[in-house]
Amino acid sequence: MDQKNELENENIAQEESAEQEQQNVTETENQEEENGQNVADDAAANNSVAGKLEKELADQKDKYIRLYSEFENFRRRTAKEKLDMIKTANESMASALLPVVDDFERALKTFEKESKEDELEGILLIYNKLKKVLEQKGVTVMDLKQGDDFDAEFQEAITQIPAPDDKLKGKVVDVVEKGYTLGEKVIRFAKVVIGA
Repeated sequence: MDQKNELENENIAQEESAEQEQQNVTETENQEEENGQNVADDAAANNSVAGKLEKELADQKDKYIRLYSEFENFRRRTAKEKLDMIKTANESMASALLPVVDDFERALKTFEKESKEDELEGILLIYNKLKKVLEQKGVTVMDLKQGDDFDAEFQEAITQIPAPDDKLKGKVVDVVEKGYTLGEKVIRFAKVVIGA
């Protein structure tokens, strides 16, 4: 009997240990499922945070690039404006001297007619010096002659007369007052008569 009891006890112990193992396996599987869900939840949370951070980073990069481009455009624009200002700084001075140049030219024509060479020589020296100084500062005379096309960007038509020749219709017949430019900017339009 003792052996029978022992065998029964062993069988019961084995059954209990088998049940215990089965419970342990079931608990382990449940824990693994829970851990899997927790890992999946953590991964999803990390992905959403990472996605937000990536979006914020992209937005900040875009803002930075736009701001940098805007600053570069501002820098170029101000540098160009500064260069333009330097080029045309002498404009008012040159414009004020143009009537003096006109007076010199009229005086030279008068002296050539009267042929006073001694007085003409002194006036020519002063005239040439003034002209040279203006050229050094960038002031140039517009080269116009009879028969040139009329260009409203550089010339001002003060009157229109019947064209003495059919070739002069719509063209410059006479230059009343010379035009001048400072660099590429017109500081005085040429006053011309055009043929109709």
